[in-house]
Amino acid sequence: MKQLIECVPNFSEGNNLQVINQITDAISSVEGVKLLNVDPGKATNRTVVTLVGEPAAVVEAAFRGIQKAAELIDMSKHHGEHPRMGATDVCPFIPVANITMEETAAWSQKLAKRVGEELNIPVYLYEDAQSDKSRSNLSVIRAGEYEGFFKKIKEPQWKPDFGPAEFSAKSGGTVIGARDFLIAYNVNLNSKSVKRANSIAFDIREAGRIKTDEKGKKVLDEQGNEIRIPGSLKGVKAIGWYIEEYGQAQVSINITQFRETPLHIVFEECYKSGFNRGARVTGSELVGLVPLSAMLDAGKYFLKKQRLSAGVSDDELIHIAVKSMGLDELGPFDPKQRIIEYVLNEGNQAPLVNMKLNAFADETASESPAPGGGSISAYAGVLGVSLATMVANLSASKKGWEDRWEEFSNWAEKGQQYKKQLLDLVDEDTRSFNAIMNGFSLPKGTDEEKAIRKQAIQDATKYAIEVPLKVMEVSLASMEVMKAMVEIGNPNSITDAGVGALCARTAVLGAHMNVKINTGSYDDKTFVADILKKAATIEEQAVKLEGEIVALVNKAIG
Repeated sequence: MKQLIECVPNFSEGNNLQVINQITDAISSVEGVKLLNVDPGKATNRTVVTLVGEPAAVVEAAFRGIQKAAELIDMSKHHGEHPRMGATDVCPFIPVANITMEETAAWSQKLAKRVGEELNIPVYLYEDAQSDKSRSNLSVIRAGEYEGFFKKIKEPQWKPDFGPAEFSAKSGGTVIGARDFLIAYNVNLNSKSVKRANSIAFDIREAGRIKTDEKGKKVLDEQGNEIRIPGSLKGVKAIGWYIEEYGQAQVSINITQFRETPLHIVFEECYKSGFNRGARVTGSELVGLVPLSAMLDAGKYFLKKQRLSAGVSDDELIHIAVKSMGLDELGPFDPKQRIIEYVLNEGNQAPLVNMKLNAFADETASESPAPGGGSISAYAGVLGVSLATMVANLSASKKGWEDRWEEFSNWAEKGQQYKKQLLDLVDEDTRSFNAIMNGFSLPKGTDEEKAIRKQAIQDATKYAIEVPLKVMEVSLASMEVMKAMVEIGNPNSITDAGVGALCARTAVLGAHMNVKINTGSYDDKTFVADILKKAATIEEQAVKLEGEIVALVNKAIG
């Protein structure tokens, strides 16, 4: 499987589109790299670029971007609200798929070495790429910023990791490293006061604020060091600033551990702090891209605050998150352009599940062999669990059952997860069939070509067995939602859950047929025997469970 890393270089130019375009053109010139997002900021005079690809290609693309920025940006003339120290201020690598943080850090070190040696730019490593933890924090490295670095770089403890110990007036220095996904996030205030924004930033950020006495004098410990009062949120860095373009102050935030400190909690903490200080949060904005999970978690959080079921579609969860945090206050929020998974999948969407119902039926009825029984079985499973999820959501909002909304919300969330898995399998089954056809189309003129062709067919056949088996597994698992809704759900919808069970049984039996027919042409008979035994057990369980559910429905309706 391909290794993928993301790279998010920050360039110290946010106004001159000609310069920005030349930098991004240099990045895009590398084959195998996808430019996901270009986010210029006028007031910060800074552009955040996001690219993704295999490691070697990303290193080359980042190098070309840094090289072009050093050529075009004159730091001696740069002014902006954001802290900065170079034409390419910071360039982090983030592991995305099939690669460890250690491997990602090694690739970032290769880039840093090349930038230092070939471009003669002083480079500092940070976060997971930096072994010296006393200088791994970006804010510590960048302290003093561009203006202060001419002197700072001469201090022995601040000798660069790569490149000359000489600060270039034109290009400045660069920080390169590896880190987890960082969410850059600004919270908007109904105030122009930087002081008020900073107060909120100090309240929430992990580093907090320096303790002072009633006269405003710093309080020191016995060793003479400043005492800090920690903020409320771990893995959060924040400062306050005023954005002329918007006519309002913002709390500018970096969330470095978004799984531990979610986006919505950061928003809520800013809201509470602002309220306590007489300010009101009016909305917020994301800088660059955000992981899908952060948006889905936010949507669920705000729905549950309203005591409503969170077992709704991803689109609905994203909509709730955007509206709850005011992410569209300063401009439109397009999930396809702002959520990393959606951007990565652009142009590679599932063609079947995105069809209208009539188009899907027409495609199935055409002379094309795909979609066939496997995809239809998976979609039968989708319909079945969707019905059960509907019953859960109806139960969560049923009058008189207000104290049970969370119970049914949990069931609806389970149903949504099964639904998403089965939707993916609708197209995956067709792709697995096409892979077999592609194998048969390979040349077979020589012994070597015959061997390659045979192996390709066998690999595709194995996958064509595994996909319908997965349909069976997920469809069977989804029947727990149907049975629960028949037993405890809204009695007015009991037959809907029963129909769901019929669909799930059909999905299991139909997928089993595909497992069996594909095992007939697979050479590894031990593998085949194990799969057939497993599939037979799943079918037996599904038939038994469907019978129990239908019996419960019939008993209830008389």
